[in-house]
Amino acid sequence: MPSSSESNLRKIDTLAALDRAVSVCRACPRLVEWRERAASERRAAYRGETYWGRAVPSFGASDARILVVGLAPAAHGANRTGRMFTGDRSGDFLYRALYEAGLASQPEAWSADDGLVLNGVRVTSVVRCAPPENRPSTAERDQCLPYLRKELALIDDLRVIVCLGAFAWDNCARELAVRPRPKFAHRLERQVGSVTLLGSYHPSQRNTFTGLLTAEMLADVFARAAQLAGLRG
Repeated sequence: MPSSSESNLRKIDTLAALDRAVSVCRACPRLVEWRERAASERRAAYRGETYWGRAVPSFGASDARILVVGLAPAAHGANRTGRMFTGDRSGDFLYRALYEAGLASQPEAWSADDGLVLNGVRVTSVVRCAPPENRPSTAERDQCLPYLRKELALIDDLRVIVCLGAFAWDNCARELAVRPRPKFAHRLERQVGSVTLLGSYHPSQRNTFTGLLTAEMLADVFARAAQLAGLRG
């Protein structure tokens, strides 16, 4: 049986309409409660801010050749700012790497109106609401996957999917029906028709603080993505 998200997406034929549908989604009660509680209680450093507190739409170019896929919005990052990977240290790491690869207009992302423009890139996540402990349930993931599925169908000239972490890798490989499904590894590539899946460790603080993922490693991933997408010689 199709999920409620999938049923509601059948008539959507543009990325802008898809983003609007994402932003009003309330399909998963646990995630709705958590994201709204975080938006109400706020972190002390953001006490004076108004949180987005909703499902977070994708961000970036409508004619993207590169789709960057993470796990889910952070409670005090994208759930606060309303823009993917914006307002937290993971986003700082990500957008600096995109900037160094010539794929972003500036190296930092602190708010939805900071002027950041992505060049040939769109950023999203498998799950669109902030989950408790950053762990969506299988049912929540399945409820949200139709948004990713629709997004893949609507990006006309997609060439590369950069999967940030094993969760993104496994679900993107599943959506593209990769068989056999390769185990996630950093810098792993798998060609699926005209699209290349490219794996990267997630720029979480756990990975960056321990050195599992360095700035140079992530910059290398996006340099390769730009090359595969024909955005760099």
